Amino acid sequence: MREAQKPDHVSLNSLIHRLKEGRFVIPDFQREFEWKPWDIRDLMRSIFLDYYIGSLLLWKGKPENFQALSCEPVYGFQGEGNPEHIVLDGQQRLTAIYYAFLAPDVPLPNRANRAFYYIRVNKFMEEAYDEAFNYDWRSRRWSGVLSNWESQYEMHIFPLFIVGAGGWDLPNWVQGYERFWREQTDQAREEGQIEKAKLYAIHAENARAFGQHIKEITELYQISYIELDKDIAVDKVCDIFTQINSKGVQLDVFDLINALLKPKGLQLKHMWRRAAKRLEFVDSPKMNVYILQVMSVLRQVYCSPKYLYYLLPGQPRIIRNPDGTKRKEILVPDSADFERRWNEAVDALEYAINLLRHPQEFGVTSSKYLPYVSILPAFASLQHRVRQLPPEKQYDAQRKVRKWYWASVFTNRYSGSVESTTARDFLDVTHWFDDNEAEPALMEEFRNRFRNLDLRKEVKRGTSIYNGIFNLFVIRGARDWMTGNIPQEEVDDHHIVPAEWGKKHLEGNLIHTILNRTPLTAHTNRQVIGNQLPNQYLPRMIEQNGEARVRQIMDSHFISPEAIEVLLRDPFTPEDFQAFIAERQRAILAAIEDMLIEDRMPLSPRLREIDKRIEQIELTLRELIVSKLHNDPSLIPPHIQQKARERIEKAARKNAVFSMEQYRDLQGQLEFYDLRELQALITHKSLWPRFESIFKNKNVLNTRFDQLAELRNSIRHSRTVDEITAIDGEAAMKWFQRVLNLSFES
Repeated sequence: MREAQKPDHVSLNSLIHRLKEGRFVIPDFQREFEWKPWDIRDLMRSIFLDYYIGSLLLWKGKPENFQALSCEPVYGFQGEGNPEHIVLDGQQRLTAIYYAFLAPDVPLPNRANRAFYYIRVNKFMEEAYDEAFNYDWRSRRWSGVLSNWESQYEMHIFPLFIVGAGGWDLPNWVQGYERFWREQTDQAREEGQIEKAKLYAIHAENARAFGQHIKEITELYQISYIELDKDIAVDKVCDIFTQINSKGVQLDVFDLINALLKPKGLQLKHMWRRAAKRLEFVDSPKMNVYILQVMSVLRQVYCSPKYLYYLLPGQPRIIRNPDGTKRKEILVPDSADFERRWNEAVDALEYAINLLRHPQEFGVTSSKYLPYVSILPAFASLQHRVRQLPPEKQYDAQRKVRKWYWASVFTNRYSGSVESTTARDFLDVTHWFDDNEAEPALMEEFRNRFRNLDLRKEVKRGTSIYNGIFNLFVIRGARDWMTGNIPQEEVDDHHIVPAEWGKKHLEGNLIHTILNRTPLTAHTNRQVIGNQLPNQYLPRMIEQNGEARVRQIMDSHFISPEAIEVLLRDPFTPEDFQAFIAERQRAILAAIEDMLIEDRMPLSPRLREIDKRIEQIELTLRELIVSKLHNDPSLIPPHIQQKARERIEKAARKNAVFSMEQYRDLQGQLEFYDLRELQALITHKSLWPRFESIFKNKNVLNTRFDQLAELRNSIRHSRTVDEITAIDGEAAMKWFQRVLNLSFES
């Protein structure tokens, strides 16, 4: 009896060589190559991280079979070829390997340009694998880089077509990379740039390890395949192919871990069925994998599939000691310990989801408004760690987790592959718990970028920023416009200016921007307001409830009095719509600064207006000081200047792009002065003569500063503003308004 199928395997180098020779062909009944560029990138990542990529099913071909199935070469192959195998399962993977390593002169399907794939050597050696594997388009910008190895060395770009070229290209490239960075190290040392020299030396040291890893993967990485006998009938082969495509399901890491646990007496699928009901609020097919990732983060910081393997009971992980020696460590000793850690991870996720759902905490009232599902492993792991801290430290740690969460949402941090980001954030934020000076760089990025958010472009529910803003509406306590209650049931995502009006008067999809959306009850949205313009229903609301009450309700939706005035315009024009969304963007960004950056508690409309006026006084005082001192910082007494200088230096340490140059003059430095320091500066005996003609009496000025500062501090530090503080503070505001000839902005 002939052997109908033969399991075997082939090394990556051999497979690339066979692809180059055109030994694989695709039958006509197969679908076209349709992988996206990022699918190819992810396959390359799996290969170079030594992950299993599945088996191929091949049919040993003969001329009549090639002809009967109208076989064609792999996508991108050019030339005659030497067909040997018909690919029944694995076309997408084989074609991706061909395209990445052999770089054919053809664009990817439905793309105008050719793509090339590369590894960023420095990121790979840092184990920042989410950033290490990438692709780009063969454009004029890249033509010089792809033909010049030195340019590749400088950018740490290792093109994968170096592997496909074979021969001596790989060792020569690696030697050149090492030589380049050793030369850079020597040059930096000669120039006295010690830190750069240290960094360049690390790049040079990494070269050999990187080259060895690439060599081992290309020579030793095995792709398994099953070869069907060439004499099997064509109709039987087609039947096999149909069975594969109708019943085949791709395995994920959960399935693989489940299979490996069965011999150890653990039924992971049964454990997941019990846990699923507790986590069902979040609609995600990856939730079972997220449990494993939380287990991994809490036990070993890592959360990628490669490291989940070490959670298997009794599986040793190799640890490198500081002296270079290695030792084995068992992370999970037995099945009971695995089950305990699984339950701990389920508890952590359940707690995190409930916290996210809370309307006063994170405002995710529905799964569809969760900014990221992929942030859950990091968020759950951090929340678990907070609860392990001593009670007196939990408040500050929770505040830091909250800041990290919103910074991640508004910088789109978890929009791509996030395994290494999760591990890095867990380390950075937990370190921040213990050291206030160790604030993650993400926080500075958030502070610098949030003002540049263009919320007009956020038109699609489900994106992190759109959902994040919607969550802020809920946290703000957005009240229903008709009942005045905070909606208890699931809310509607209401268009303030109706979508029907937008279709007639606006271009594109601007009417759907988050700036024109807000949460209302379904009844108010659909039955009461419907397609009416605000200038139709707002007057009735004001007539029935009074203007003050309506303003209060609208304020809970970040709709300011200025925005209300715009919405009441009749006729309401496209220019009015633009004015409305511009004012609402201003209000929302101000709220982001208050709630998420300055960490202030939400203020009432009255206190928010007072805070705004105090800020105007402060800015006017700065302008006055710059004018009277001719923008000369040398006139400031050293003891007053010292605190501001320390704040500037601290800001520079935290932000690599911080420019000290703009803080050389007095105007720049005054940005780092608080209200009390402005008081000390103006009333200092050496400077008072410059201001005496304006303020007249130093004692009165000090009293007014004291009253104003007390009110400002009560507002900024979320303390109750008592009646006396409010009266004195408002009197001080009126005094400064008169003295400074200041007209408050409404």
